[in-house]
Amino acid sequence: MRNRLLLSLFAVASVTLAGCALSPQQLDPDPKINAQINPVGHGQPVVVRVVDGRPSPSLGTRGGLYAETSTISVASTSVVPKLQTQAEAAVRLLGFTPSANAYNAPQLTIILSELKYQSPKDGVYVTEADITATFRTEVKNSQRSYNGRYGASLNQRFGSAPNQQTNTKLVSDVLSDALSRVFKDQTIGQMLSQ
Repeated sequence: MRNRLLLSLFAVASVTLAGCALSPQQLDPDPKINAQINPVGHGQPVVVRVVDGRPSPSLGTRGGLYAETSTISVASTSVVPKLQTQAEAAVRLLGFTPSANAYNAPQLTIILSELKYQSPKDGVYVTEADITATFRTEVKNSQRSYNGRYGASLNQRFGSAPNQQTNTKLVSDVLSDALSRVFKDQTIGQMLSQ
């Protein structure tokens, strides 16, 4: 009887401790441009490229008691094609025609330079996260070049550790805001139209 009781207590303790450890999450965000874009072009071709300039696919960890097991990552192969699609759609809304390789056409390169997810490291429970995204742009036409930097951030508080679906939405929202800021910059449209 005593052995069964000890075994039951051990099982409950194991489940409780396992609950504190969070599994890694591989997110598949789906960013969308959410800015009002005013057309300035007249169908001219523009070469549009999106590049992942992050040093690693890891965004950080969700924190908690075993933070090293709770990594969050976004693969380049997952996010870059979606960013490319959104960037081309925004260039069309600007009044230009996205082109893979038009000779002597203006070029717009959008670099995802930072994507971070940070939770407090000193707590047993995950109660909040700071999520940031930063894009750099390089615009080149025949006469000039223009560089920009655009970021967005979000501080989110939680009642319990967020699941993969929640974190995917949060990262998608921050990426959407940062990418939208790129196309709110009127200088980009002006440079592409020259």
